[in-house]
Amino acid sequence: MSYVEVPGAKVPIRMWADPASVEASAMQQLHNVAGLPWIKGLAVMPDVHYGKGATVGSVIAMKDAVCPAAVGVDIGCGMSAVKTSLTANDLPGDLSPLRSKIERAIPVGAGMHRDPVDPDRLYGFPDAGFGDLWERFDHIADAVKFRRDRAMRQMGSLGQGNHFCEVCIDSSGSVWLMLHSGSRNIGNELADFHINVARGLSHNQGLVDRDLAVFLAATPEMEAYRNDLFWAQEYAKYNRAVMMSLFKEVLRREFRKAKVSFDREISCHHNYVAQERYDGMDLLVTRKGAIRAGSGDYGIIPGSMGTGSYIVKGLGNEKSFNSASHGAGRKMSRTAAKKRFSARDLADQTKGVECRKDSGVVDEIPGAYKSIEQVIDQQTDLVQVVAKLKQVICIKG
Repeated sequence: MSYVEVPGAKVPIRMWADPASVEASAMQQLHNVAGLPWIKGLAVMPDVHYGKGATVGSVIAMKDAVCPAAVGVDIGCGMSAVKTSLTANDLPGDLSPLRSKIERAIPVGAGMHRDPVDPDRLYGFPDAGFGDLWERFDHIADAVKFRRDRAMRQMGSLGQGNHFCEVCIDSSGSVWLMLHSGSRNIGNELADFHINVARGLSHNQGLVDRDLAVFLAATPEMEAYRNDLFWAQEYAKYNRAVMMSLFKEVLRREFRKAKVSFDREISCHHNYVAQERYDGMDLLVTRKGAIRAGSGDYGIIPGSMGTGSYIVKGLGNEKSFNSASHGAGRKMSRTAAKKRFSARDLADQTKGVECRKDSGVVDEIPGAYKSIEQVIDQQTDLVQVVAKLKQVICIKG
C-alpha cells in the first residue's frame, strides 16, 4: 500500500497504517508531534502503537532539534541475524538441550556475565572500535559513571521484555540465528537522565506533553545528549555483536562435525537517531520502533514468538524518510495480555516452538501482537521481502 496523509498542525502525518485502526491515544500522540515547532516531517509505520511521549513505530525528522523520548528509553535497541550452513535436517528432534546451552552462554532477564566478556576470545567478533567504546565511557554523564562495572558485565546479555534469541528456519530449510536486544540498563538510565534534563529547559515549558521536550542545536545540553546517545547506540551494537559471537560458538560446538559456517551478519537499530539529508536540509531523524530502509539496506522485521520474522531489503522511499517498521507491533498492553491469556493459551499459540510456556512470559504471547503478514503487506513500497523465517527455538528474557 502507499501511505495515507492525515493533516497535522505543522506537517502532514504520513501513515502506512489505517488511521481508523490506530488507538485514539496513539493518534493523539502523533498529532502532538506534528505540532512541534521544530518538526519537518513525520512518518508512521504499520506497527504503530502508543508509547511514552511519541508512539512506537514513528519516524520524526526535526531541524536543529531532537526529542529524547522520540528515540525510546532503550537507546540503540535493534536486531541481528545471520544465515548458517546448517539445514533443518541437521537439527535434533529434541531442541531443549540446545536451548539450555544457548541460555547458559547468553545471560537472560536481569542476568549478566560474572566477568566482562573478553572480545579477543570470541569467534568472529568484529572488535574494531570496541576498546574505544570503554575509553569514551569516561566522557558520558556523571549520573551513570558508577555503572561502569555493571555495564561491562551486561555486555553480551539479553535483557527482559520482548528481547529474544531465536534459532529459525527459512523457506528453503536453511537455519538462521536471530536476536533482539539493546543497550541494557546503561542506555535506559542515560535516556531517563536526559529526558529529565530536557523537561526543565525553558523552551520546553508549555508543551502539550512534557515527554516531547527537545534539545536544541548549538547548546551544551544538546551536545551532552548527542555524546551519550551515540555512545549508547554503539554499546547496543556491540552488545548484539558479543551475543551473536557467543551464539555462533554454541552452534560450532554443538554441530562440530558439520563445521558450521556463517554468512555475513545483518544488523539494524530500531530505536536511534541519525543525521540525514532530505529536501536540501540536514535533519535529525529519530526512529522509534522503525528501521532504516534506504535503497539496498538489509533489515529485520520480527513477528511474535510463535509467528516468524522477515529479512527485508529497503526500497529507499524518501516519503518515509527511508524507513520501515521494526516488527509486528503490539495490539494490546502487557497488562491486558496477562488478563486475557493464560499459560495454556501461550502453549497453544507457540506449538512447535521450543520456548518458555509459563505465566512469566504470557505478556509476549502471539495474540498480544498484530499480524506480521499484514504489517509486511502494508509496506510493500518501503521494503522487499528477501526471506521469511520461522523460529524453532525462542529464548525470552
